[in-house]
Amino acid sequence: MNGPLVAGVELGGTKMVVLRARGREIVEQVTIPTTSPTETLGAGVALLSRWHAQEPFAALGIASFGPLRLDQSAPDFGHMLPTPKHGWTGADIYGVLSAALPCPAAIDTDVNGAALAEARWGAGAEGDAPSDCLCYLTIGTGLGGGFALNDRPLHGAMHPELGHILIRRAPGDAFAGACPFHGDCIEGLVSGPALAARFGVAGDQIAPDDPRWDDVAHDIAQLVGTILLTTAARQVLIGGGVGMGRADLLDRVRAKVVAQLGGYLPFVDAASVATIVRTPALGDQAGPLGAVALAMDMINRQ
Repeated sequence: MNGPLVAGVELGGTKMVVLRARGREIVEQVTIPTTSPTETLGAGVALLSRWHAQEPFAALGIASFGPLRLDQSAPDFGHMLPTPKHGWTGADIYGVLSAALPCPAAIDTDVNGAALAEARWGAGAEGDAPSDCLCYLTIGTGLGGGFALNDRPLHGAMHPELGHILIRRAPGDAFAGACPFHGDCIEGLVSGPALAARFGVAGDQIAPDDPRWDDVAHDIAQLVGTILLTTAARQVLIGGGVGMGRADLLDRVRAKVVAQLGGYLPFVDAASVATIVRTPALGDQAGPLGAVALAMDMINRQ
């Protein structure tokens, strides 16, 4: 394996993956449960420090769940903004982790990182040239979305917050939604906790032919259509426990995307939709490799 040794942290709502990689090849990774910021980040710092003592890192990439403050001029840069994740609002993700290593460090959302990795090494790299606009969605504990635009993660005033978009509901769907901020935003309709509230049991315990999946597929298709219409993304990749765990749901979503768009986008039809709306090519490694991509970019900027 060639290339400098880099460190990566993918911080999720239920687990944190800490890794070291040479180039894009992950040589070791450890999973740590996400509990409190002090306990979780402290365990990450201890591991990174031990690895760095064995062989120094050239850079650190942090791909974290959000919302995050990514404005480097802000006094709370790298901190967690108000979040439903208990105890994590205000946590200094970047400060704690970057202080552990005397090397350049970068932070972005986990979904922006995953989009970047997929654009370079996954679904976006399967054609003749890397995708110039790719969206990565994760549907699990929450719903997040990120973009790789011309080989750079997308953010401005903030980062994309696709999970809190309000979509047009399916006729007759009376589910109130489960988001503590907005009720029936898309996260409040189709995330793992939302499915449990909607169905009364976890989504993986519901039969594939249960008619209530039609409303879920409708809602996800509404989000996908919104993304395609507003960003002209070449691909929308759907990952996470809900996204990658039900191939039957993805098929329903594709059919509804085509139907809802009504032929307006000429590049989306029954023949092409399976290549546009699909699972990540990197599978569950898209997130960890996103942290690697962020670290490698820090080296390239030096």
